[in-house]
Amino acid sequence: MTNQTQATQEDGPIRRGAQQRQEALTDPRLDWWRDARFGMFIHWGLYAIPAGEWKGKPIAGIGEWIMLRARIPVKEYEQLAKKFNPVKFNASEWVGLAKRAGQKYLTITAKHHDGFCLFDSKVTDYDIVDATPFGRDPLKELAAECQKQGIKLCFYYSQTQDWHHPGGDGNDWDYQVTDAQFDEYVTDYVAAQVRELLTNYGPVGLIWFDTPKRMNPDQSRFLANLVHEVQPDCLVSGRIGNDLGDYAEARDNVIPEDMMEMDWETPATINHTWGFKAQDEDWKPVDELIRKLVDTVSKNGTYLLNVGPTAEGVIPQPSVERLEGMGRWLEQNGESVYGTKAGPLQGLGWARSTAKRTDANTVYLHVFKWPSGGTLRVPSLGKSVASAHLLAASTQLEVQASSNETTITVPAQAPDPVDTVIRLRLE
Repeated sequence: MTNQTQATQEDGPIRRGAQQRQEALTDPRLDWWRDARFGMFIHWGLYAIPAGEWKGKPIAGIGEWIMLRARIPVKEYEQLAKKFNPVKFNASEWVGLAKRAGQKYLTITAKHHDGFCLFDSKVTDYDIVDATPFGRDPLKELAAECQKQGIKLCFYYSQTQDWHHPGGDGNDWDYQVTDAQFDEYVTDYVAAQVRELLTNYGPVGLIWFDTPKRMNPDQSRFLANLVHEVQPDCLVSGRIGNDLGDYAEARDNVIPEDMMEMDWETPATINHTWGFKAQDEDWKPVDELIRKLVDTVSKNGTYLLNVGPTAEGVIPQPSVERLEGMGRWLEQNGESVYGTKAGPLQGLGWARSTAKRTDANTVYLHVFKWPSGGTLRVPSLGKSVASAHLLAASTQLEVQASSNETTITVPAQAPDPVDTVIRLRLE
């Protein structure tokens, strides 16, 4: 993910990877992703071994950036591969957790900025099959489980930064990379590995590119075209750069203040780091994560929430507990999240609204702050409200309408202190 001290291509809260035209907003290739609204991000690699500490000293910053932040020479960092043996990795458990959490797609770091590959690549031996005692391809196992459990498989791939490859960007303590070397790295090494990922693992939902700071328009276009050539339905994330993604990407852990008239996604952490970092135990509570999910969806966004497994292959228990808590809420209220878009009521401090993507007359009011006195006053929706129900309980509520607002009689206490969802049916 993004080092927060690094200059990046940004446009307000959204790093623009998709300057969407009107026809792009109705591109049916994105329908599965628009309906999903909630995915699992997995940051996993050699950086899980030091877990934020190098030679006995804690290293500041996010866990997966330790090679850069500690300026570890390639020859030293490579030695971690000999210790990487995640014997507790279980693809069924990981995918099962995503399913229990209500997440509809899974995006895993096939190659992060440290250059280590979590898949069996024929282009390099610096991968989990050839360089580690583990000797297995976890992406093959995840692909099989995703197919079995009905989760869409997606891959993160760092196309610009590669601190291990002599042609990649970002490592200025071992290499001095020219533009010509970088271009060869993109057109030969990166392209070959992207083709492997799109050829050897079945249908892929999207390729999640990242940090396009050195990518010129021709390089971004080359990779986007390659993805669509090999798998036409595979999406390309906004961080391929140069306004060439299929959708836009928000900055890390940022939700825009206002609704966005485009397809966009925000990647987010449950604590502060992406890759496992032993010292980071500041976990966000379940209610905060639920509200962030709803806030994102209410503005036309999709929420990609991260876990950082340990070097043994275990997803930390605090992450498991929070994801399962979100899943329990979605079991009751998922209708108001999946297959929805931004609702007609925006800018409400006390609530958010979503609407069915295929039926704008079905609106969901997500009430974060419950009214006192048993009366909920809703601004005009432009149409009369035919009915209102508490979604989780299927309880019908009394509705009265005037020219400028709708009044709903509600229980004195919030049925759900985190987010009580009221389904409104408009005339």
